[in-house]
Amino acid sequence: MEELSYSLHLSNDKNKTKRAKQYAKKSGNTSTSFSNNAIQNHQQLSKVDKHNLRKYDDKKELIYTIKGTSSVVEDTKKLYLDLFENARIKYNQKQKRNDRKIENYFNHISNDNKRDLACEIIIELGNMDFWNDKDDKFKKKMIEVFKEQIDDLENVVPNFKIANATIHFDESSPHLHIVGVPFKIGMKNGMEVQVGKSDVFTTDSLRNIQDKMRIYCINSFNRIYNLNYTLKTKEDGRNQDINVKNMTNYRELKKEQEKNKKRLNELNEKADNLQNKSNQITAIIDNLKPNKLNKNNYTISSKDVEEIKTFINQTNETTSNLKSTNDLTTILEKYEEDLKNHSNEVKNLQRKIKIRDEKIEDLKFDLENANDTVDELEDKVSALQQALDYFKELWRKFIEFLQDKFFSTNKYDDFINELHEKNVIDDNDLDNIQNNYKDNEKDDFER
Repeated sequence: MEELSYSLHLSNDKNKTKRAKQYAKKSGNTSTSFSNNAIQNHQQLSKVDKHNLRKYDDKKELIYTIKGTSSVVEDTKKLYLDLFENARIKYNQKQKRNDRKIENYFNHISNDNKRDLACEIIIELGNMDFWNDKDDKFKKKMIEVFKEQIDDLENVVPNFKIANATIHFDESSPHLHIVGVPFKIGMKNGMEVQVGKSDVFTTDSLRNIQDKMRIYCINSFNRIYNLNYTLKTKEDGRNQDINVKNMTNYRELKKEQEKNKKRLNELNEKADNLQNKSNQITAIIDNLKPNKLNKNNYTISSKDVEEIKTFINQTNETTSNLKSTNDLTTILEKYEEDLKNHSNEVKNLQRKIKIRDEKIEDLKFDLENANDTVDELEDKVSALQQALDYFKELWRKFIEFLQDKFFSTNKYDDFINELHEKNVIDDNDLDNIQNNYKDNEKDDFER
């Protein structure tokens, strides 16, 4: 039966993880440079909006939004109103001082660096190897699977409401991006209902959430696809020793060994019978009488000859079976010995895999940092473009002003030439001004 992997990942600020702190300690820095995937404010929510809805490229047809609209930011703001507005109004009514009132809870949390504004959860079923040869029609059926995951998640975590859920089909495997808001109720200090990521998502709760969601997911997948897959066992760690009993062909060889143990017992019984038979043959030989014509020859009856032949045949058969059984046992023992000798190689491979995974994780951090930098540069380019457009328009108006101001006097040419001589305008500017001047003269003549 084929197996599928399942992943439910909650994005966090990686700079706050133990691994990040260890990295900072080793590098001698007081802080890390890992990317912050937590959604702590409006700016970070906007970046999630751009990434999830592919607003920075032309691949919007390869995403599918199953909950929310084309704006993660607006969806989250609306969810804030639905969840917290009544509590905010009730809180403000109790405040005697205006400076303690909360005008907008979304902005209030966005400016609070101690709490996250929203959370992002990424769900994936199956890895790149599974999805690599699947066509678009097969992949798009995951829409129905992920729709059920949305409903299941809000049932499993009632204190988490989803603002936007979008599927990405443009990467190695289809996966679901969920942006939502965790909340806590019945608070005595502050608003009765508040955002509360650390209360809703703990180490234990995340483990329980994933245990339930993975079962729901594989059940939905099998029903919708009409297949019969199972889930890969959750791994507590990557550095587990490989059990030789799980190695290829070991179990088959072990079964053969058990069969041959039974054969060996039977052969032992035959060996005992042969020993008794051997005693009989020895007695026959001892009782042989010398031939009367030649004392070096002995006389033996046909009956004794048959007894000896039978003994020889039984001995050959038993010896052959015993040899094959011993050979198989020797092979199995050698196989197990080889596995033990290669255990160090297996451990070395596991260490290499761990190092590779850590490097991949670091590269992911670098890539996310690069994406953040690209976003910032795009914003700067946009601002520079606006400034350039502004000065272009200002220059155009300035030229028109000069033309209107000096058009009917000889001072116009003198003024323009002087600007050129002082290097205020260049040759191209001078040509453009003169051409515009001639065009205006022509228009006046035609009128």
